[in-house]
Amino acid sequence: MPALSRADTSLLGRWWWTIDRWTLLALGVLIGTGYVMMLAASPAVAERIGEGHDALIVKQVVFLALAATIVVLVSLFSPRGVRRLALIGGVIAVFLTALTLIKGIEIKGARRWIALPGMSLQPSEFLKPCFVVMAAWLIAESKRRPRFPGVWVAAAVYAVIALLLKSQPDIGMLAVITAVFLAQLYLGGLNLFMVAVGFAAMSGAGVAAYLLFPHVHSRVARFLDPGKGDHYQVTTALEAFGNGGLWGRGPGEGRIKDILPDAHADFVFAVVGEEFGFAVCLVLLGVFAFIVVRGLLRLIGERDLFTILAAAGLLASFGLQAFVNMASSLHLIPTKGMTLPFISYGGSSVLAVALGMGMLLALTRRRHHGEAL
Repeated sequence: MPALSRADTSLLGRWWWTIDRWTLLALGVLIGTGYVMMLAASPAVAERIGEGHDALIVKQVVFLALAATIVVLVSLFSPRGVRRLALIGGVIAVFLTALTLIKGIEIKGARRWIALPGMSLQPSEFLKPCFVVMAAWLIAESKRRPRFPGVWVAAAVYAVIALLLKSQPDIGMLAVITAVFLAQLYLGGLNLFMVAVGFAAMSGAGVAAYLLFPHVHSRVARFLDPGKGDHYQVTTALEAFGNGGLWGRGPGEGRIKDILPDAHADFVFAVVGEEFGFAVCLVLLGVFAFIVVRGLLRLIGERDLFTILAAAGLLASFGLQAFVNMASSLHLIPTKGMTLPFISYGGSSVLAVALGMGMLLALTRRRHHGEAL
């Protein structure tokens, strides 16, 4: 890294020379793509639900602008600042998630949202990045101070979060948080036998969810047997990919978005496929993969266990969310209402992902002369 000049000793100067600019650029590409896809998919959806033609576009432009601001501001934090932000944000998110069970908005049998002026907030979205960082700190502290029961405290916090998400219910998000937490425990030194026990427990919980939750049973049954239930959205999404072919029908020329209920949200990847084709879908997949791989490469040589666990967890959460959305659209896994980071419509999801990516950039910044910035 080039030596910092006097002109670069300001906070912004140090930030510019120490930030991972390639990841920042890739995130900018995703945010820009999200804006383009809202122009493509939102007007038809807005008209179907009785909103103004540009209502969803205006909202999402605000969300994306806030997301870009959050990424930059949070990336200025020191590792200690990231820990404090995660702790404060985690406490607030747990409280608000619990509040949804009492005063939340019920949609399709689930209570996950709190009504706010002009939008609804899903507090559980913010649990993901905050819990990842909190768990990383607790696990790292347990290694640094053997008498400190950090792993057990992290497990207790996880149990509270699992209970809240199961009660909403939001089994998909619970599965992602569980997978990321197990990965952090493994990276933190958990032996392979205990990792196997954890994955066996996760598999058992999946079977239990299939047996106990009707919506989980329905989605899995429809995935395994195409002759059962309603496959309209998945079938329509696959038709969109077929219509797009290699190069797509062209911007604004897609027709599936006019009849696909969640074209702006859970199935926005299908709109990308129809209007821009397989080539752009592959590029978009490459951008997500680049961010994950680039982030992991930044950890090579990192000696601070907290930084390794937190950054790896944030990357795993980000990558899993993108994978689940794209795989659902392609009918590779049972459908799950999970947004495509920065591309799908949704305020809570966009802002929570921005928070996580800002934390990642803050943690992976290069230190100057060994000093944590």
